[in-house]
Amino acid sequence: MTNTLNGQHWQDQPQQTLESFTRDGYVALTGFLSAGELAETKEAVARLISDKVPNLAREQVFYEELGKPETLKQILGLYNHDSYFERLMFGSKFERLAELLLQGPVVGKNMQYFNKPPQIGKATPPHQDGYYFMLDPCEALTMWLALEEVDEENGCVRYVRGSHLVPLRPHGRTQTLGFSQGVTDYGTPQDLADEVAFPAQAGDLLVHNALTIHRADANCSQTRTRQAIGFIYYSERAKEDEVAHAAYQKRLAADMKAKGKI
Repeated sequence: MTNTLNGQHWQDQPQQTLESFTRDGYVALTGFLSAGELAETKEAVARLISDKVPNLAREQVFYEELGKPETLKQILGLYNHDSYFERLMFGSKFERLAELLLQGPVVGKNMQYFNKPPQIGKATPPHQDGYYFMLDPCEALTMWLALEEVDEENGCVRYVRGSHLVPLRPHGRTQTLGFSQGVTDYGTPQDLADEVAFPAQAGDLLVHNALTIHRADANCSQTRTRQAIGFIYYSERAKEDEVAHAAYQKRLAADMKAKGKI
């Protein structure tokens, strides 16, 4: 990993953690979860998938191939389905880290399970989360917690360093389930020069600004999954355009149903 900090000691070096996030648009914290915390979290994920997922609304669960449970790709709103994830999201060290990086009180907005099944897990298009969030000001962040080893073969996260310091880039529709919008002019010489790949070990945490461009390749592994949990926090200063956001979600759900994706 490049430009990483020790995730067990970030509270002892808050200024260094904040400076990295502010400068680059992201910060990587190794070993943010201890071995015991990681085991407990993975157990909670397995329990959720076996006990709750079969009964969740289709708009809450995405598969690479509908009707094939082994191709599970994404679960929305984890803390709505299991109290373990509610404790992980709110009043936790994840929330305290978000408050440091956003410099004030935060609002927890979503927690998602992500997976790229081996061989069929598709690439995540380059995008900025702020395009989906519809905030003014756009003060928010996303955390990405690796549940297992992630490298370039099975689709590690790639950030464009400093991309949060310029205005939101134009986005357009993609064909990727769960990531319906992507940066349309991505791939400039500056983008490619500033892109940094972040392989991760289980328990490592990546955090990025809502305006930071990021992407991930497809899972080219023959056998390995790529499981992670994503946390989204907004600054209390940020105001959401709720009408526009609801309309977008409604259009997206209708489109996915029409294409037989949900």
